[in-house]
Amino acid sequence: MSVYTELSHNDITTILADYSLGTLRAHEGIAAGIENSNFFIETDVGRFVLTVFERMRAEELPYFMRLMRHLAGHGLPCPDVQPCLDGNLLFSLSTPEGEKKGCIVSCLQGKTLDILSPAQLKASGYALATLHIAGADFPEKRENPTGMAWLSETIATVSEKTGQHYGGKAVSLLNDELERQQARAALQLPEGVIHGDLFCDNILFEGDAVAGLIDFYYAHNAPYIMDIAISLNAQAVLLGGADHERMQAFLDGYQAVRRLSQPELQALPDMLSLAALRFWVSRLYDALFPRGGTMVQTKDPEEYHKKLLFHRTS
Repeated sequence: MSVYTELSHNDITTILADYSLGTLRAHEGIAAGIENSNFFIETDVGRFVLTVFERMRAEELPYFMRLMRHLAGHGLPCPDVQPCLDGNLLFSLSTPEGEKKGCIVSCLQGKTLDILSPAQLKASGYALATLHIAGADFPEKRENPTGMAWLSETIATVSEKTGQHYGGKAVSLLNDELERQQARAALQLPEGVIHGDLFCDNILFEGDAVAGLIDFYYAHNAPYIMDIAISLNAQAVLLGGADHERMQAFLDGYQAVRRLSQPELQALPDMLSLAALRFWVSRLYDALFPRGGTMVQTKDPEEYHKKLLFHRTS
C-alpha cells in the first residue's frame, strides 16, 4: 500500500455520499506497500480502508471485488467489500490523470509484524490453506499476470540498468534462472485461486493467531504450491541458520488443513526459485523505473537476489 493519489477530507466525504457508511470523522494515508493509494477512514459507524487503484485496468477490478466477497462469505478472515447505494462494488474518482476506480472495504483487527515466530508461521500456513479451500469453488478465473511471458519481457527491460547498478553477474543470473525455469517440464499440479502476495504486511495477527489476510490484488489462478513458495520466501526465509526449520513450521500449519501431494513437494524447490526470481524482477523494475507519489515505498531488490542465490545453492 502507498499513496499516489492524495485525497482531502472533502474528497472522501464526496465518495462516502454514495455509501451508507456514515459521516467521515478522520482519514490517514497508509504508506506500506507499493501498488495503490490507500487510506484508513473513520466514520461514525466504523473504520474502513479506502483504496484508489493506480495500475490495474478498470475491467480487471470486479474480479477482485467478487473474490473478496466470496472468501469473506466462506469464513475467511479477509476484508469485505462495502457496496455503494446502487449495489456497485467500485466507485469512480476524477483526478488530473483521468478517471480512477476505487473501493471501500472493512478494516480488520490485528496488526502486522515484521518477523514471524515459528508459531505465527504455522498459523499463517494454516490460514493460507484455509484460503485455498475457501476459494476452490470460486467460479471466475484470472490468468497469472507475472508468468513466463511477463518475466521474459521485464528482464529484457531491466537488464541494461541492472547491469549499470548491480553489475554483470546480476544480469547473468536473471537470464540463467529464466532459462532454467523455461526449460522445466510443465507439471499438472493442484491449482485454484491463490493470494499471490502473502507477505508479512498482508497478514494481521492477534498474538500468535491470524486475525486477517489482506491485499488480494495479485490473486489469480495458479498451482497452490506457487502460493506456498511465495509465502515461504516472504515470511520464513530470513537468510539465517533457522530458515529450513521456519519453512517447515509454515508447511506444518498448511498441511494441518490441506495435505500436499508428492508431486507438489517435489516441485517446491523449483517454485521457491521461481518465486524469488519473480519478486526480484518486479522490485528491480520498481527501483530502476520509479513512479512519483506521496508516501511511496520502494522495496530493496537485493533481498530477493540473495533469496534466489540461497535456493540455487540449497
